[in-house]
Amino acid sequence: MKIWLDGGLRDAGAARVSALDHGLTVGDGVFETVQVAHGRPFALTRHLDRLTRSARGLGLPGPDHDEVRRACAAVVDANPVPLGRLRITFTGGPGPLGSDRGEQGTTLLVALAESTRRPDSTAVITVPWTRNERGALAGLKTTSYAENVVALARAREQGASEALFANTAGRLCEGTGSNVFVVLDGEIHTPPVSSGCLAGITRALAVEWTGARETDLPLDVLERAEEVFLTSSLRDIQAVHRVDGRELPGAPGPVTAKAMRVFDERSGADLDP
Repeated sequence: MKIWLDGGLRDAGAARVSALDHGLTVGDGVFETVQVAHGRPFALTRHLDRLTRSARGLGLPGPDHDEVRRACAAVVDANPVPLGRLRITFTGGPGPLGSDRGEQGTTLLVALAESTRRPDSTAVITVPWTRNERGALAGLKTTSYAENVVALARAREQGASEALFANTAGRLCEGTGSNVFVVLDGEIHTPPVSSGCLAGITRALAVEWTGARETDLPLDVLERAEEVFLTSSLRDIQAVHRVDGRELPGAPGPVTAKAMRVFDERSGADLDP
């Protein structure tokens, strides 16, 4: 496998990031995950724009989009896969053993791993931990992901592929790596960004292409929603057939199935919407 690290392609096994890199020592970094199908990344411009917003939200300089595009193209060309997860990581670079940043500049790492198409439906659980919608990292896609690792492990233990969080106000927020949508009276709703959820790329496209409404929702909406689905760069739109102990038979339901068709058609027609 070839990866891009600080200016060029390298063998993955030989590539080295400083042991003092702030992305490792204090989680001072941001990242994007981009779906690649047959050598073509999807919605790369939107991902790069969000990468910049996240970096600036941490106080890091904005990454050079031309360099990141070159890195992505080189990695995709060097690692041909039918379907892949392209990971762009941008950190504060080497620094002291503390929260203060160093002066050696940032680190850019781009890697690609083969992935498989997700099933049309999945199971999810809710977890007792909350997202802090007023925290310094709210809405930023940072490398500080340990909270998600713990929640996803809980989901796996219970036969689910995703864990859903409420925020500190008890409102429905998001998954560990996905946004959540519910269908009520035949209409699609999703929590607003003010809930503390990440402004997902697939979420934004789903809202735009399906007419979904951004609505402040209580967590217990999951107990009465007619349909539930998730969105993410690797899931696209994925129906939910179980939430905790509640089964949603027939998933994907008619509204979700239509949303899936629309997304497939629109994304297939434009690789960089």
